[in-house]
Amino acid sequence: MTTKTVLRDVPWLDTKVLAAGLLQIGAVEVRPQEPFTWTSGWKAPIYCDNRLVLGSPFLRKWVAQAMAAVVEHDMPEIDLIAGTATAGIPHAAWVADLLNLPMVYVRGSVKGHGKKRRIEGNFNSGLRTLVVEDTLSTGNSAFEAVEALREEGLLPVAVCVIFSYDFSVASERANKANLPVYRLLDYNTLIRYAIQSGAVSDEYQETLLQWRSHPERWGQMDGFLD
Repeated sequence: MTTKTVLRDVPWLDTKVLAAGLLQIGAVEVRPQEPFTWTSGWKAPIYCDNRLVLGSPFLRKWVAQAMAAVVEHDMPEIDLIAGTATAGIPHAAWVADLLNLPMVYVRGSVKGHGKKRRIEGNFNSGLRTLVVEDTLSTGNSAFEAVEALREEGLLPVAVCVIFSYDFSVASERANKANLPVYRLLDYNTLIRYAIQSGAVSDEYQETLLQWRSHPERWGQMDGFLD
């Protein structure tokens, strides 16, 4: 099966504003000698913590306005905004407010008490839905949310994220789900700006690009960690 171009840029968006903002608030940290360990078990020389966007009034408004503009420009037919728990919830709420649309959020698993719901909020089946997530790495949380929405009769149209590492596994999941992913900022753009601005040393460029190509093997192969 041929993989489609599912990770979509927003060419009319000034991504440098977002890249500069994430670097300024310390959301991006690079430390090849003391790599991060992700939930997946992968070792990573970089970590982008978009939860810090919540503490920046300027950036969170910029993100909400950018996502709302993507909807108005490319998906004016959207009926519902769905946030992924927990990081996507606040951004989904701000986007829904700007677009005057209803909003729900998708739990990571079915609630173990009360009404035992996976999707929280009022909705009717058949609504065309945008899924909002803060970061796309492996795509697990975003596309599990897509599956949960479909099981409830909703119609996911696309996923929109603040930042994407652009891993091939995420592209494959998006292709399998037959959904595009709109990202406000992609990995290569972030790294290029970080190095050009001096926020990240250019000596790390090769390491950062090498890791992105084989994240599941980085740190295990000769030469990946100096």
